[in-house]
Amino acid sequence: MPAIESKMMPLGTPAPDFSLPDPSGAVHSLADAGEAGAVVVAFICNHCPYVQHMAPALSGVSAELIDRGAAVFAINANDAELYPDDSPEKMERESAVHGYPFPYLVDADQSVAKAYGAVCTPDLFVFDRDRNLAYRGQFDSTRPSSGGPATGVDLANAVDAVLAGKPAPEPQLPSLGCSIKWKPGNEPD
Repeated sequence: MPAIESKMMPLGTPAPDFSLPDPSGAVHSLADAGEAGAVVVAFICNHCPYVQHMAPALSGVSAELIDRGAAVFAINANDAELYPDDSPEKMERESAVHGYPFPYLVDADQSVAKAYGAVCTPDLFVFDRDRNLAYRGQFDSTRPSSGGPATGVDLANAVDAVLAGKPAPEPQLPSLGCSIKWKPGNEPD
């Protein structure tokens, strides 16, 4: 299956609200970001080779960004019935294996992915203090076949700029990854 690019929602778009459970059933929402100077919303999953490639760096980069004043949420919108590797139980295991320092949330009805216009894993969004979109794009330029480790430099540079009250660096290049696994009949328009 060929990789697809993110749709690149227009900059300045307000962050769609969400209220989603983690695998243990605890509910998290965008409001949990509180006074964070930047909010990262990452659509990921367990089995995608693009996410697997970046998962160790995503954990480390996210911990650093959280320490600097950002909030980070990851959301799995894949159909867990057709793709059992993306079940909440396996999400919990994946989170533990990689030491994710952020809530990894279940978008079972896929409504949040649709609200964000997310189409692939990973699909990354950074919102500013006012919760307006400041960055949508790639984690970094590495890919599973590139031979080098993921660093998350593009995401980190974008968040650092937003935390400093500046625009995210240009150009903003789309994420590339596996398509979100939509439930039959639930594909976006």
